[in-house]
Amino acid sequence: MNTIWRKKSMRALAAAALAAALVGAASAAEAVKLAFIGPLTGSNSAHGLGGRNSAELAVKLHNAKPNTKYKFELVSLDDECKPNVGVQVATRAAADKNISVVIPHYCSAVAVATVDVYTRFNAPVIVWAAVHPDIIYKRKTREMHRVSATLINQNKVAAQFLTGDQKYRKWAAIYDTTDYGKSMFSYFEKFLKETPGQMVGAFGVGADQQDFNAELTKIKELNPEVIYFAGLTPLGVRVLNQMSRLGVNAQFQGTSGIVGEAFVKGAGPLAEGTVAMYDNPPVEKLPKGKFFVTEYAKQNYNETFEAYGPYAFAATMLAIETVEKVGPDRARILDALANVKDYDSIVGKITFDDHGQNVNTATTRYVVQDGKWIDWDDSEYKTGKRKLKGH
Repeated sequence: MNTIWRKKSMRALAAAALAAALVGAASAAEAVKLAFIGPLTGSNSAHGLGGRNSAELAVKLHNAKPNTKYKFELVSLDDECKPNVGVQVATRAAADKNISVVIPHYCSAVAVATVDVYTRFNAPVIVWAAVHPDIIYKRKTREMHRVSATLINQNKVAAQFLTGDQKYRKWAAIYDTTDYGKSMFSYFEKFLKETPGQMVGAFGVGADQQDFNAELTKIKELNPEVIYFAGLTPLGVRVLNQMSRLGVNAQFQGTSGIVGEAFVKGAGPLAEGTVAMYDNPPVEKLPKGKFFVTEYAKQNYNETFEAYGPYAFAATMLAIETVEKVGPDRARILDALANVKDYDSIVGKITFDDHGQNVNTATTRYVVQDGKWIDWDDSEYKTGKRKLKGH
């Protein structure tokens, strides 16, 4: 009897071991890779790390859920905000068929340079931050999609707001000579011509330029009411500091490229009163924004999520839920992304047009008050308690 019982027990244990092995094999087969690309080192790394952390948070929250079809792994790659490096890491991600979706870039100059790479390898892409129109609209592709806005509307809103409500009339511009800076300036100048405002001088500078004495001396002679700056945070901090040293007492106006804690920390008290447009309300006002903030805080990341972190989270969740629906096959993912309409995300509803651009974005006016970017409508500048320069 004991012998029979032992044989049955051994068979049961063997069956259990086989079942466990099969479950383990099934689980391993269900692993899916996503690639996140952004500037993880260098002067723009605050934004890249905030985006990476936000994408990682989306993966962690999904993987903690029971009864999902797939478990996800995030492969993080550093483009350094440099087009040549971006092409290399984009090729690495796009050529790896084990990576189902690529979630790239913060810097527009990098994103513009990498479009051909993604299309060549038929890699599904959901851009999380870069705003240059050409990324999506230069030519129609199946591969390219973007959850963040283009830079067009923020410049239209800026021109109308500052010449309308604020009644400024005279501008000078400093823009970086990357695709990002040139495009930002081009659109702002275009929309300014439709208002009573006037551009009296414009100066292109290198993204890594350190000394602006020549440009700011000429600007001081032109005596503008506002300096329009089109570039990213590190350059903006340097320009603002040198404006102060040279006594250029004009209102400082930036673009979405400087919105975030990194600019406020870098510029210190000089940041007060800086205005910029960004295509989303403050995260606390977003659908499920408080949920995102709370969950991000639980991770104890060393970096803040910065302005585009919520977009990185939304892009990653969209990628995850698309794979959950249709599987990790790239062709099927591309078919699904072509039909995204009213997808519910923390940044609001996402709908891609026929080029892959999210059309449900809204520009918000921002101002720095007491060391924080806040919605203009919630500020003491709006009520008149505080005044922008020249008012």
